[in-house]
Amino acid sequence: MQAAPEKPTSSEASLQLVLFVDERPSSRKQIQQIHSYLAQLKAQYAFEIQVIEVGEQPYLAEHFKLIATPALIKIHPEPRQTLAGSDLVTQLKNWWPRWQLCVEEYQQNLPLPTEAPTTQTSKSAISSVAYSAELIQLSDEIFRLKKEKEELLAQLKFKDRVVAMLAHDLRSPLTAASLAVETIEITQNWSNGGGAPRLTPAQMEQLSKQARSQLRAMDRMITDILQASRGTSAELHIKPLKLDLGALCHEVLNSLKNRCQAKSQSLKTDIPNDLPYVYADEERVRQVIVNLLDNAIKYTPEGGKIQVSMLHRTTQKIQVSVDDTGPGIPVENQDRIFEDRYRLERDEAKDGYGIGLGLCQRIIRAHYGRIWVDSASDKGSSFHFTLPVYR
Repeated sequence: MQAAPEKPTSSEASLQLVLFVDERPSSRKQIQQIHSYLAQLKAQYAFEIQVIEVGEQPYLAEHFKLIATPALIKIHPEPRQTLAGSDLVTQLKNWWPRWQLCVEEYQQNLPLPTEAPTTQTSKSAISSVAYSAELIQLSDEIFRLKKEKEELLAQLKFKDRVVAMLAHDLRSPLTAASLAVETIEITQNWSNGGGAPRLTPAQMEQLSKQARSQLRAMDRMITDILQASRGTSAELHIKPLKLDLGALCHEVLNSLKNRCQAKSQSLKTDIPNDLPYVYADEERVRQVIVNLLDNAIKYTPEGGKIQVSMLHRTTQKIQVSVDDTGPGIPVENQDRIFEDRYRLERDEAKDGYGIGLGLCQRIIRAHYGRIWVDSASDKGSSFHFTLPVYR
């Protein structure tokens, strides 16, 4: 008489559980109770269990969609079931007989070894948990790397535009300086050849002054671009995106209008509706606008005037100007006010024109823009800055 084929043993089709725990002091007593009760059950019935600390493997908690810990999950046999809450031991006592019955039914329904000799589904349930966690982690890593790639490509594209902007901006002062120098050379050669000089000494001095001025402008542009490329954007965590600068400015103005009204100051704007988008970090640019307007309100006397205007200066830049009717800034101090912690003597007892303008300069330079002031004592100040147009 032929022997009947053997059914799989209980170890090949065992009950498989995953226990999620955390390190909160308030959970320790409950977790100890769960461990103790599971140890009692294991002495009477064979099952597999994997204990996972949520903080060490958050991907698994996400995979199983856990909303509370500790939590006990029956992952095999199917269907999966999750027990969670403060009365976990009570729930387990209630469900344990049903889980045992589920295992028996599963074993009875398994195909015979001769029909499916390679089936080892039950053995893979626990290991598949770790596999799922790794898969989720890899998916998240791929997503993060894709985002980094997009950001780096955007930065490279931006840097290419910056080079084009710099070349464009340098062309005008370079041309002006070259023309001045060439005119001086032509006049000098004419004089050396015995001809009468075409330019008076005053005109020669004016041309020399013009050439020096244009060379200083080029030097300032190159200095700004070099300082911006030395990691300023990384230090400030600049994240430039497509930005509606006009809308941002109106938002800031609305938040400050009560302060203007309190001093009876008139606040006017000249912001074109067709202003193109800029490529900038919204929160950092907001800091600049708020700081400049804060200073304008602070230093403009009661009944004074403040104006914010924007100009599509070139195809590559937007210029923002904040004008006030305050005390103005002496010419000799107009570069130094952008230094960190530098203050005019008259302002030492006031807030403003300190760290704020230094930070503004770093933010604008990080965007490969420029910030400066036009002012004269007792005639108010006009602060200007530029930002690149979004392409």
